[in-house]
Amino acid sequence: MTIVAYARVSSTGQSLDVQLDKVAALKPGKVFQEKKSGVDRERPELQKAIEYCREGDVFVVTKIDRLARSTRDLLNIIDELAAKGVEFKVLDQSVDTTSPTGKLTLQILASVAEFENNIRKERQADGIKVAQAKGVQFGRHPRMTEETVATIRELKDAGVTVKDIMARTSMSKASVYRALGTKISETY
Repeated sequence: MTIVAYARVSSTGQSLDVQLDKVAALKPGKVFQEKKSGVDRERPELQKAIEYCREGDVFVVTKIDRLARSTRDLLNIIDELAAKGVEFKVLDQSVDTTSPTGKLTLQILASVAEFENNIRKERQADGIKVAQAKGVQFGRHPRMTEETVATIRELKDAGVTVKDIMARTSMSKASVYRALGTKISETY
């Protein structure tokens, strides 16, 4: 029997240390870790962890939401492990799928985790709407401003070449031609 641990955080700015410390106490035979959203089922390290498991192994995570964000996804993963004869344990919620009570507890906790994720998404969407109503702009700031267009046109009128305009304004050839209102093919 090998303990196979899986640790995950959503972004590169987050730390896996707390999860790794908890699973280290179990002296796992193998630890898989990654920094990727739990909503994304295409997680290479999770796939490697599942493939690594053999009959009689125990697959361990610290919390359910480290493994999956939806009940369906969680149950699919559990079924995949069960088909291989692998037990599943969640350390922080004391879940063990080897008993009927553990299976029930797992499904309840998975539903709660999915509900929390949906509520978080709603709050985030509401926050974005409020910010947009206040005039907050999301996304990359445009480099091509009215001032830049005016500068490009002035330089062109002064006889500066497109190549030099590109160097002075740090704009691409296509952007310079767009500002000039000229198609690239018209200039050749």
